[in-house]
Order: sequence, then C-alpha cells, then structure tokens
Amino acid sequence: MTASDTDIAHFAWCGLIALGLARSDGVVKSTIQENIFLCRWLAAARKKRLFCRELAEDINWLLNEGQTQGERANLSGKLAYLWRANRGNLLEEDDLFRIRHALHAMSLTGIRSGILNDQQWHSCIKTGTKTSVFFIKETDLAECFGEDGVQLKPLIAIVTASITATDALLSRSGWVLKTKDTSRCLYALHSSVFR
Repeated sequence: MTASDTDIAHFAWCGLIALGLARSDGVVKSTIQENIFLCRWLAAARKKRLFCRELAEDINWLLNEGQTQGERANLSGKLAYLWRANRGNLLEEDDLFRIRHALHAMSLTGIRSGILNDQQWHSCIKTGTKTSVFFIKETDLAECFGEDGVQLKPLIAIVTASITATDALLSRSGWVLKTKDTSRCLYALHSSVFR
C-alpha cells in the first residue's frame, strides 16, 4: 500500500514548517545546520511514528540521503518538491516543474529516466539502448523554458519505453508526446497546459 498524495503533502509540509520555525528561532543558520536539523527531525518522526506507516520508506530514504550526502542532499529542496508535487492540482504548476515531476514518476515505474549532458545524449543516440528509457538533454532545459518555467519551444526526448505507458505518465503531468524521428527514438514534448 502506498501513501496518499495528502499524506505525502502533509508530511512534507510538517518538515518545512519545522525547518521554518527553527530558522526563525535562530537554531538553523547554515545549510549544514539545516541538514542536521532535518536529519534529527526525520529520525524523531520515524522513532515516534508520527506519520502513517506507508511513509516509512520515504522517511528512511530521506534520512539516508541526509546522513550519507550531508548538505549536498538538499533535504529542504526534496521536501519542497514532495509538498508541491502532492498538495493539489499538479497542472497548476509551471511547465519546468511538471517535466521534472514526470521524470520522477517514470523512474518510480522502472523506466530509466533523467537528464543527460551533451556527451551522454549523443552517445545514447549513436549507440542506442535496449532498455526502457526516457531522457532529455540538460542544455534543452535552459533553452526550452523561460525563467518563469514556461515552455518556449518543444523539448526533445529519447524514448525507448512503451509509448503507451510513457504517454499515460506524461499526460498526468500535462504533457503531450509527438513523434519526431522514430528511427532514432526521438520525440517532441509539448505542454498541454495553456496559461
């Protein structure tokens, strides 16, 4: 059984509020202190079972990230992402946030997804892949989206995953997949949300 969007949003909101209060009280003044505070908060939440059982895996993952990566884990950023992604209507978010959400959703279903640098991108196109993937190019994120996160031009993706499954995941995040060059597994992404 998985946690509901409401449970995830509530958990993330509680973590962000606790951090905000610690900042205003002067307990947290740096990113190192932020990481330590959130690791302690997560450990206490796990020990006291403050949230539903279905969130245990998420709490353990975040705690492990904070303990192994230190301030690079960006726990507050991860909590903010969880809150934004689960608090309500995803389609109200900007295009850039929604494509990142779609990438995350795909990775949860077993599709290898992510953002490739130029070298990785060209290598993937040249050699191809036999696994189920959905990749976008890092430089396209800067070129295809404005500072406000709104799409300026189509975003190209390498897609070898099932087009039906990919389309279903993308449509939930407000995206439409259109064929560009099937011989190289390239597809164009267009936002279906009009502002």
